[in-house]
Amino acid sequence: MRLAVLDTNVIVSAGIRTDGRPSELVRDWVLRGQVQLVCSPLVAAEYREVTRREKFRRYNFPPLWLEFAIEESLWLPEPETWPIPCPDAKDAPFLALAAISGAWLVTGNLKHFPERVCGGARVISVGEYLEHLVGQEE
Repeated sequence: MRLAVLDTNVIVSAGIRTDGRPSELVRDWVLRGQVQLVCSPLVAAEYREVTRREKFRRYNFPPLWLEFAIEESLWLPEPETWPIPCPDAKDAPFLALAAISGAWLVTGNLKHFPERVCGGARVISVGEYLEHLVGQEE
């Protein structure tokens, strides 16, 4: 099974632009069961909190598929605190979850995850992850 932790920016982007790469990943891979989303209570809470922000209401947020995706996720308990300081402290739980699950952390902001903070966690862009998935299908 392909495991992925989606950075919150991927969730938001998928809800805003239904024709974009993040939406393709969610719609064609996650919601169809081809990629198993990995979640923890903190990550799910982040998804819910961010998608309920006022600035996203004009996009009819939260997206209708979000709760389904969360419910169908592989749920893991909160991992231990990520030992390496991240440029944005809110990214640390995503790295920790990816590391303990063996999942890839898929993000639209690779600059938030410089190599020095990844500590063995696999971090990849949405486009690169889609290319990897399509390459496995061939």
